[in-house]
Amino acid sequence: MQGRRLPQRTRGRVPGTSAPLQLIAIDLDGTLVDSVKDLHQAVNRMQSGLSLPLASEAEVLGWVGNGIDRLVHRALTADMQADADAELFERASAAFRQAYGNMVGHYSRLYPGVLKGLDWMASLAVPLVVVTNKDSVFANALLQQLGIRHYFRHLVGGDDISAKKPDPEGLLVAARLCAAEPQHSLLIGDSISDFRAAAAAGFYCVGLSYGYNHGQAIDGLDAADAPDTVLDSFLELPALLT
Repeated sequence: MQGRRLPQRTRGRVPGTSAPLQLIAIDLDGTLVDSVKDLHQAVNRMQSGLSLPLASEAEVLGWVGNGIDRLVHRALTADMQADADAELFERASAAFRQAYGNMVGHYSRLYPGVLKGLDWMASLAVPLVVVTNKDSVFANALLQQLGIRHYFRHLVGGDDISAKKPDPEGLLVAARLCAAEPQHSLLIGDSISDFRAAAAAGFYCVGLSYGYNHGQAIDGLDAADAPDTVLDSFLELPALLT
């Protein structure tokens, strides 16, 4: 699939309709970028500094997806929903942010097909926006490190809004920034948080099969939580969107 030629200079449309696309929003971690090794290293440095047991990379992969605060709570409690002691959390959060700031982009890599897919989407008359639960300072740094920040008109980070995905706020902010209508907009993501946010915002949703989704395959999701379409690669987007 890496060698496939992508069509150029065509117009994007909302899948299943003749309506022109007005916005493509894209998630970051697990969708554009495999960043779990950086996050794992930062979590371990935080845990080591607090004399806590070190988490495995597989555990960290399962915790990723709901922003830094929730990742830190999970690393402290080994529980997806529990909150750590407030004083411990404050120390751990500061330690993680320092560690991740030193690690961001070090091991992270674009997924296969992403760069060609971005090149093709850049040929459309459609703005691209990153909508992520990651803090914007780290998201911008990661995109710059990987050389893809210039593809995106805007970035909406988890600290730019009052409620992270699965809340639809970030997607609706992206739509307002681009003067786009939700029913003419699309989200590409990898997790149930993305899919729920897209449904709540009224966006068409593309799920990527290779992402994190807390370690669970997306083809096993209930119909209410599943994306509209599942793809294996960004290279499949031209067939879907044109």
